[in-house]
Amino acid sequence: MKKYTKPLFSFFLVIVIALMTACSSAGPASNDTSSNEPGKNSDNSLTIALTVGTLANPFFVSMGEGVKEAGKKLGAEVIVESADYDLAKQISQIENFITKKVDLILLNAVDSKGIAGAVQQAKAAGIPVIAVDVNAKGGVNATVTSDNYQAGKLAGEYVIEQLGGEGNIVIIDGPPVSAVTNRIQGFEDAIENSNIKVIAKQNGEGSRGKALTVMESILQANPEGTIDAVFAINDPEAIGVEIAQKQAGRTDEFFIVGVDGAPQAIKAMKKEGSTIAATSAQHPDQMVKKAVETGLKVLDGEKVEELVKVPVDLVTQENLNSYQGW
Repeated sequence: MKKYTKPLFSFFLVIVIALMTACSSAGPASNDTSSNEPGKNSDNSLTIALTVGTLANPFFVSMGEGVKEAGKKLGAEVIVESADYDLAKQISQIENFITKKVDLILLNAVDSKGIAGAVQQAKAAGIPVIAVDVNAKGGVNATVTSDNYQAGKLAGEYVIEQLGGEGNIVIIDGPPVSAVTNRIQGFEDAIENSNIKVIAKQNGEGSRGKALTVMESILQANPEGTIDAVFAINDPEAIGVEIAQKQAGRTDEFFIVGVDGAPQAIKAMKKEGSTIAATSAQHPDQMVKKAVETGLKVLDGEKVEELVKVPVDLVTQENLNSYQGW
């Protein structure tokens, strides 16, 4: 038996050396999690979640389509949900996103302050949050929005031009979010040094139905001939105001200016006798794609701007045919 000891020892030594060599060569490959596309893991898995105010608004539908298009190019799973302007519902949606361990949350807050706690939960879970269209408290990584102050300012300047700097106007306000407050601020700053007087300012809640009801009450409270123009913070409200105006038989009295450049508003503006004279047009698809781009940079550890503004354009009856729309 003694004569077999040396051959056996040599045999086992060869096996050990072979195993050590294999482990050494496999090491670097097993730790390689690099990818050619930002924000992706080695298995190319990426999940992007978007929650918006309401999918009843074409603006947010366009935003949803934009994120889906961006997700398709990235090979990512995309989740789009409507909060229906319900803060509790949106908080629940974000909590569900956290449970699903999504990689990136895009947030169109229904309440900029009220959503702070949910944003903090996402950040604590290591999920970047990019606010879209409106700002959100709680420590979002960045905010991508239209230049809403510019939108309001362009509308205000248009009203001044059309009224010659004097007259009585109505403002139909909206939800308590930064986009709305910035539009109102831009509009009010534009008319500040004119002789234009705001005779009514009420909340249309961003919807056609509510704006219609609110405008009906305003028309009842203000006799015919006392209103020269109406500024609505979005196009659904502008359409609601126009419906109330037509039902009251006061179409020759005042014109309406909105914000969005929405398909329905453009369609309404093209109709003969439309009183919607202008709208500050946003670009929701571009906005959300910029938000995805920003989020991917955050996932890759890059530094990003806290606020990214996408310019708006004023669409009027004069340049309506050249507007590309969304």
